[in-house]
Amino acid sequence: MADVDAVVVGAGVVGLAIGAALARSGRECLILDGERSFGSWTSSRNSEVIHAGIYYSGLPLKERLCVRGRELLYAFCESHQVPFKRIGKLIFAATPDQGADLDRIVRNAEAASVRDLRRLTGAEARALEPELDCAEALLSPSTGIVDAHDYMTALLAEAEAHGARFVGLTSVEGLSQVKNEWELRIGEDRVTASFVVNAAGLAAHRLAERTEGLGEAFVPHVRYARGNYFAYGGRLPFSHLIYPIPVPGGLGTHLTFDMGGAGRFGPDVEWIEAVDYTVDAGRRESFVEAARKIWGRIDPDRMVPAYSGIRAKLSGPGEPAADFRIDGPEAHSLPGLVNLFGIESPGLTSSLAIAELVMAKLGLADQVA
Repeated sequence: MADVDAVVVGAGVVGLAIGAALARSGRECLILDGERSFGSWTSSRNSEVIHAGIYYSGLPLKERLCVRGRELLYAFCESHQVPFKRIGKLIFAATPDQGADLDRIVRNAEAASVRDLRRLTGAEARALEPELDCAEALLSPSTGIVDAHDYMTALLAEAEAHGARFVGLTSVEGLSQVKNEWELRIGEDRVTASFVVNAAGLAAHRLAERTEGLGEAFVPHVRYARGNYFAYGGRLPFSHLIYPIPVPGGLGTHLTFDMGGAGRFGPDVEWIEAVDYTVDAGRRESFVEAARKIWGRIDPDRMVPAYSGIRAKLSGPGEPAADFRIDGPEAHSLPGLVNLFGIESPGLTSSLAIAELVMAKLGLADQVA
């Protein structure tokens, strides 16, 4: 018999959501992470935005899981007293010729059944945000912000309340099938489980490389894109999140707020070869230039490096955006195993819906979300 029913490798927001779902289903579950605490990588280094689901045309998993996940996340936050705000977002066209980009976003939203997007003239946008100089804009009232750490804390508490255990400082060196179970190699130790979910984020493809029986076609090439953030040391005269037209590789350098009201600009897109969270202060000039498009009267001396996050991307520079990749037994023919790759934005928003999908791929749910 297996040591435990299930093991989730990776205790970011997605791994914790999956661990909670497995525990609620009555499975004895371990949630493993190489760091001392949960959520130390991507999940603690992002914008903490709850996305509406309006950007993902042609990316069916991101589109469907974002819309579903948004509603699940708002409901979870309300029921578990996780701090959040439906703050709303303005996506602005800086010049009239960018109106076609807004048209495309509107079409994407309609295709995703996001019905509350509202088109604003420049004057209507300035009535909401007097300091925003734009030709026109879109208002997304479904967009919000969440305290990501409190959300992950609540997920872990939910998992542990149903018997799951979090184990930090634990690196899985490889996976192999032993009879009808999975054996995880952890230093000199071995742990067996009926189900294994690889939610290791930036290292998920590395664990896949060390999974016996998993063909090369199921180990994608992953690229790293660092997103830097600069904080503003003063009050910002905005009450909504402010986003430009999306750019290749991301949503553009935008203005977001944390739950305490502090403003930050980012992320940009910086392609890197290895995990490195250093923020180059020399990028301040480009951040000031991007921030001036949002607020022309910004004081550049108040822009300071804050932090960075790294996205595990399945597409590289100049390539079309890639969808989430969630491979279960129906893809690789290995029972009891699910690998998650390229879980970048909107991974936080989609986390609970991703957990539903993983449960279905493991045969532990009646239907896919």
